[in-house]
Amino acid sequence: MLKQTEGSHAVAEAVALCRPEVICAYPISPQTHIVEGVGEMVKSGELTDCEFLNVESEFAAMSVAIGSSAAGARTYTATASQGLLFMVEAVFNASGLGLPIVMTVANRAIGAPINIWNDHSDSLSQRDCGWIQLFAETNQEALDLHIQAFKLAEEVSLPVMVCMDGFILTHAYERVDMPTQAQVDAYLPPYEPRQVLDPAEPVSIGAMVGPEAFMEVRYLAHAKQMQALELIPQLAEEFKKGFGRESGGLIRSYSTDDAETIVVAMGSILGTIKDVVDEMRSAGEKIGVLGITSYRPFPIDAVREALKNAKRVVVLEKSLAVGLGGILASDIRKSLRKLPIDVFTVIAGLGGRAITKKSLHGVFEKVAKEEVESVTFLDLDWGVVNRQLERERQTRRSGPAAESMLRDIGTVASKIA
Repeated sequence: MLKQTEGSHAVAEAVALCRPEVICAYPISPQTHIVEGVGEMVKSGELTDCEFLNVESEFAAMSVAIGSSAAGARTYTATASQGLLFMVEAVFNASGLGLPIVMTVANRAIGAPINIWNDHSDSLSQRDCGWIQLFAETNQEALDLHIQAFKLAEEVSLPVMVCMDGFILTHAYERVDMPTQAQVDAYLPPYEPRQVLDPAEPVSIGAMVGPEAFMEVRYLAHAKQMQALELIPQLAEEFKKGFGRESGGLIRSYSTDDAETIVVAMGSILGTIKDVVDEMRSAGEKIGVLGITSYRPFPIDAVREALKNAKRVVVLEKSLAVGLGGILASDIRKSLRKLPIDVFTVIAGLGGRAITKKSLHGVFEKVAKEEVESVTFLDLDWGVVNRQLERERQTRRSGPAAESMLRDIGTVASKIA
């Protein structure tokens, strides 16, 4: 059924169609509308046989999710930014215990300074925590990925994050094709946990493991991720047959067959990049784009195959490995090991900074001419940065950098006005 709805509400409806039995969450922007939506459905009786728990913190949300999943209940939660960081200890526990929890991460920048807008700093900070991470390009894909996520999580007994760009997707109204309950039931079978706490057969979970077995336990988590790497394309193909549209999978290529320059990115920015690619192709440029859907497990072989004929690769990412540069770019470089392909990192959109078509045209044209550094910061205001660096050189007690730079920006703006 086609309907015009907010991204958060589309996800809430999709989650409800998956028949969760326990939903636990603590509100944090821009995730709040999702859990409000499923909470209202539980209260009204539209979502039956489900317990919604209001908890006192994000750490409590993940702790409840661990308990309910271990007891054999299909479990869902959602978070963002500082909320994800607050629950980190429990996030590691969930994956270490092999519990198939599904969690929406409405991607948002991490402070300090405080920033509520979108980038990928939060989920990418947890890239090694053992959770599967799937990134949505559109609200339709966000809806679809949640349905696939429950099946994936329960097949390999690992938790899954479905990452969607905060505000850009969560608060945007788009037309989506909402599946029926019958369609979802046919795709997603009733939950049969691979492990469950049973009073009749008591066991301990999360107990102490010494050096004699810890490496083997951790390797098993890696092995399950490799199983997921094989399973994700299969589930996407099953989804296509059942729902009549392509969604999910490991990667998605666009105009890459003869491309000399290929841009790699994740999330909603892919739509803007595709528009720029179309415009540049109309002007005769051989450029394409590769979207990464499965960030963890990372599809090294699929990425290598998709990029192997390019002359250069541009990794556009909404995250920063401070002191290094690109986070996604490091995985791309590993995928292209020993291939004669230049890889350029473009850091963009941090803290919700707009990524415009004009700026993308400029940086892609410079990359094609190899006129950029290996790590480039798109639309960075070097004047503001250099004034702060000079201030710190001259004055030891130079004050908080963010506040000083904001004053500089305000002073420049007032002079222009």
